[in-house]
Amino acid sequence: MRSFKGADCDTDNYLMIAKVRERLAVGKQAAQRFDRQRFNLRKLNEPEVREQYQIEITNRFAALENDDEEVNRTWENIKENIKISAKESLGLNELKQHKPWFDEVCLGFLDQRDAVGTGSKPKQCR
Repeated sequence: MRSFKGADCDTDNYLMIAKVRERLAVGKQAAQRFDRQRFNLRKLNEPEVREQYQIEITNRFAALENDDEEVNRTWENIKENIKISAKESLGLNELKQHKPWFDEVCLGFLDQRDAVGTGSKPKQCR
């Protein structure tokens, strides 16, 4: 920022010049959130669900033992089998829905403030 005291523009203020740089903040975690699935791991505390998950995993891996494929392909199969088994037996974890902070009560207060500011009769808050 720089001030120019010699600039005459019929005012008591000085002319100021500033260089401004703008950068966009990109959320790195936003891209990762959509790819991930969160499983309900609390269900593993129940003995029936734990047994069902173990049976599904062993059945899926028994089918993989006969395959003679390359390492990357085998890893993809293992990963997909674990995801499918977890989704079937555990289910997905529900994300909490947050209540919006700006609700009908806030809107009522704004209407009341606007009515007082214009000189008219204030409205009742809901």
